[in-house]
Amino acid sequence: MQLFDLLQVANPCLVPEECKLHLATWNGKENPLDVFLAGDFDEWQRWQTKRNFQRKYVIALISLPAQNQWLFAGLYTAHGSEWKSDHNLHYYKMAPDVSCEEFAGRLVVSFSRTGRQSYLNAETWGAQISVAELKAERLSIAEFPGYRSINLSKGELDAIVRQSIESWRTALSNVAGVYVISDTASGKLYVGSATGEGGIWQRWSQYASTGHGGNKELRELLRETGAVSAENFRFAVLEIADIHSSEKDVLRRESHWKDVLLTREHGYNSN
Repeated sequence: MQLFDLLQVANPCLVPEECKLHLATWNGKENPLDVFLAGDFDEWQRWQTKRNFQRKYVIALISLPAQNQWLFAGLYTAHGSEWKSDHNLHYYKMAPDVSCEEFAGRLVVSFSRTGRQSYLNAETWGAQISVAELKAERLSIAEFPGYRSINLSKGELDAIVRQSIESWRTALSNVAGVYVISDTASGKLYVGSATGEGGIWQRWSQYASTGHGGNKELRELLRETGAVSAENFRFAVLEIADIHSSEKDVLRRESHWKDVLLTREHGYNSN
């Protein structure tokens, strides 16, 4: 199915000749995907160096890490622009078209862009844009940032597991390792480890499901303070290991981190 086939079901009046395609990519300062996930994309898109949106509609597509994959950010109506001399930019009067709002952040399309042009006429290129996926939920988490950059709230972990975001699932299920859970309410830490099939992904999926992941110490904490206290947890990876590493080796590294972070004396680890 082509992109326009789907959008025209929601908005039968939509025709390619009235649409401009905005291929939003890294501009040297911001990643538009990060801007979208922060909820600021609509305002971000309004600022343009040139008069790029001289059509009734703008279809915004945000570049994803996977090759030739784009996230549908929305269908917008454009109502002219003003030159803002203090910013040296054009500021567009734009509003999301509610007819296609349900697809924003959920629809992923495939499109192989030729060249670096970010503003295309839809009648020329629209037939080459095909629907790749319609996610059950709106994308709310960025793609996997690398093991050293993980710093997830419990709510973010829940969304990643619930949506089974591919980049996170693939990265975390292919490694064993040692992780730390920070309790932002008390400042205490819990160090744990993951080994075997499914790696860290399997282990963290248990935390998403139960809050305590089956850990005796955390289960007791939630029993005393209430299950809602798990919302105070943040998750990070201390070090990774090959998925085929022996459990003994990983546990030895887990013990090392407990010593370093004093989680037996001042945290939630009891052994």
